[in-house]
Amino acid sequence: MKSWVALAALALVMTGGAAGQDGVPRFSSAVQLVEVYATVTDQSGPVVGLKRDDFEVFEDGRRHEIDAFAAGEFPLTLALGVDRSFSMAGEPLRLAKRASRSFLSALGPQDRSMVVAIGNAADVIAPLSTDRAAQLQAIEALDAWSTTALYDAVIASLNRLEAESGRQALVVFSDGIDRYSRATTSDVVDRARRSHALIYPVVLGRVRPPVTTELAVVSGGRSFQLKDARELEATLQTIARELRYQYLLGYAPADSSPGLREWRSIRVRLKVPRPGVQIRARDGYLTE
Repeated sequence: MKSWVALAALALVMTGGAAGQDGVPRFSSAVQLVEVYATVTDQSGPVVGLKRDDFEVFEDGRRHEIDAFAAGEFPLTLALGVDRSFSMAGEPLRLAKRASRSFLSALGPQDRSMVVAIGNAADVIAPLSTDRAAQLQAIEALDAWSTTALYDAVIASLNRLEAESGRQALVVFSDGIDRYSRATTSDVVDRARRSHALIYPVVLGRVRPPVTTELAVVSGGRSFQLKDARELEATLQTIARELRYQYLLGYAPADSSPGLREWRSIRVRLKVPRPGVQIRARDGYLTE
């Protein structure tokens, strides 16, 4: 299984809020545990204070006991993808840069972030760090250039996040129209399924390609469509609030045959539904 399936003998048993010395939540068990991050929101934003017994987890329709649980503001490793293609020239790019600065400033001091400029290639203009000042300077220096190889940029960003431990997210915004990526829509969705990063695609314009919704659903993130670039700053602030507080559930999966690669669906829900409350979590994983 991939890195978001925790192996036995990790740092410590978690029953709520505990973490390893690096601040990253850890599970420890005599069996493998599947880790699932759940975001719970209502009209006011994140819903906090839920307990293990409030949740139910299902794999392939079968209910599983939640063996480990944590809630809170887990350290985050995040990639921010900024479309700087010619189609963003002028006011859209100016607003995008302002929104990006506001978003990065809203992250916690322990959160590590990187900035990826999306053109005909995915250029890391600010590497993973907590140095917000350097990241803000890199964004300020952006100008419009080239085409929008969006799928390639998403895959490159997920590849870079893969080696990192703990909670991960990719927030990417663009006019949504991929141009000249080597990767196909199938390639980018398959990569998202094999990643454990939450993906938040934000599309500027009147057309939202279906793949952006699919990326959000398979990863447990959320997609947005904005008709006006002036909405971008508020949207990124919404994402920042959602990423601030989440729930981490761990359960023992059903046994699988060695070497058999299969898709297993995941569904997370509240035992007692609450009006207006939504839960988002990744929709499954691939066994290895």
